[in-house]
Amino acid sequence: QVQLVESGGGLVQAGGSLRLSCVVSGSSFSAYAIAWFRQDPGKKRAMVARISWDGGTTYYSDSVKGRFTISRDNAKNTVYLQMNSLKPEDTAVYFCAAAYGPGPGPALEAGYDNWGQGTQVTVSS
Repeated sequence: QVQLVESGGGLVQAGGSLRLSCVVSGSSFSAYAIAWFRQDPGKKRAMVARISWDGGTTYYSDSVKGRFTISRDNAKNTVYLQMNSLKPEDTAVYFCAAAYGPGPGPALEAGYDNWGQGTQVTVSS
């Protein structure tokens, strides 16, 4: 089991940037794939990016590809989500989640059993 704490959310104008951080504690961080999800009120949580345990494999949803970058620093037990060219439709609560094991990480939400509390991102037009 690991504990995850997100930070870095806030209010930004369209076209701006934010960097979210997810600090992971409690176990062997490097053994976990990490994903970022987001959720609008009344909508299902959706994966926006994930990174494998070793950082060698990444995935991005079509809606953020080319604008968001996920990375990890295993020495700091931290995963980052750099968000550039933000749009109002990126407004959501962003969650990071962890899944134990090698490989690229689960493609579905059900594969993640460790979650942070979320951080709000609001993009104004």
